[in-house]
Amino acid sequence: MPIDLLITNCSLLPEPGREQLIAPGFIAVSGSRILASGPMEECPSSTGGTVIDGQGDLAMPGLINGHCHAPMTLFRGMADDLALSSWLNEHIFPAEARHVSAEMAYWCSKLAAAEMLLSGTTTVADGYFFEEEVARAFAEAGLRAIPSQAIIDFPAPGVPDPGERLTRAASFLDAWQDQDPLISPALFAHAPYTCSAETLIRAKELARGRRVPLFLHLAETSQEHSLISSPQGATPTRHLDALGILDRDTICVHCVWVDDQDLDILADRECGVILCPQSNLKLASGIAPLPRMLERGIRVGLGTDGAASNNSLDLFKEMGLAAKIHKIPSLDPVAVPAEQILHAAARGGAAALGLADDLGALHPGKLADILLIDLHQPRMQPFYSPNTLVYSGSGHAVRSVIVHGRLVVEERQILSIDLEETKAHVLRLSGQVAQPELRSPP
Repeated sequence: MPIDLLITNCSLLPEPGREQLIAPGFIAVSGSRILASGPMEECPSSTGGTVIDGQGDLAMPGLINGHCHAPMTLFRGMADDLALSSWLNEHIFPAEARHVSAEMAYWCSKLAAAEMLLSGTTTVADGYFFEEEVARAFAEAGLRAIPSQAIIDFPAPGVPDPGERLTRAASFLDAWQDQDPLISPALFAHAPYTCSAETLIRAKELARGRRVPLFLHLAETSQEHSLISSPQGATPTRHLDALGILDRDTICVHCVWVDDQDLDILADRECGVILCPQSNLKLASGIAPLPRMLERGIRVGLGTDGAASNNSLDLFKEMGLAAKIHKIPSLDPVAVPAEQILHAAARGGAAALGLADDLGALHPGKLADILLIDLHQPRMQPFYSPNTLVYSGSGHAVRSVIVHGRLVVEERQILSIDLEETKAHVLRLSGQVAQPELRSPP
């Protein structure tokens, strides 16, 4: 097979958190997939394709952002330092009712795509309204994505009649299934407290019928159970289990307030779980029990959540926080080692999303989603081990990004979209958003 792209002389991290560095190493790409990888002495001769000298760079798989609301870049910084209930009901839901449109979803998702690509995310699972526009923005940016149309039980942007929510979701699937190699559409039932039992069951039936994942927020706050209408179980997790919602193609996001029985259910049903530590800390929702999840073999990945509740889409920041916060409740400095966090951000995240066969490692046959990290940056030196990526890493260290065999970021410049045009459109849209009141310091 022809070699279309050859990366040479790099420090190669084939599977973060599981395999050792190979230095110097190489990666050969043919089309959209990795043809070969390994030590430089096994490197094939170039056959006319693009050659990148990776001297001084670390090559690793692209990061997997397992949960995002990309259009919400418009609301970054609009409602900070609030509890989740106040943040949602008094600020975010009203702002969405006024400002979310197809145009907003497209341009703000394009901005989110640029932010993620420039900081090393090559795959994102997104859930919001007007997801056909989100999918279009991601595809144009060259970002691999699982865009999921939101399903909710009250009037929502693009779906003024709640009775049309599932029809709207089905139309989205029809429009995007098997249309673009970067886009795998799915469904997003917002939460057990915003979707009735009937809605959840019908959403899962639709997802099963179309063989797509169903995403939902689960057990994000301690008050969630009291908000569920006619709960069928003692906890939100048991409520979903009683409805038959949980299985290998259900991805549960947050899972902060889950007890041992809930975790056993999630493990037995083989659900994927995505944790969003920065969003959970900012909204004071709590800390998800990651060590107990890993003990049970639950497939766990990391997500940034939306820019309105994080406020960054840099998954390196998520890794650093995730590796540290679990040390405090247990007073155990090795509660969750950095290697496990690296794994969760790459192959673990791919597994949680059902994509481990194709993503999360730089092995022959895998899709060519590759990062080149600049190890010459002061914050990255000395580089004794890949743990440095977790405790000192930053999206600013990402030099180049390849998605599906295509170079989309080169020397920290995004090649796939006009970033200045994108920022200008988002700036114009932000001018229509009411500015938050400035509070006096206490």
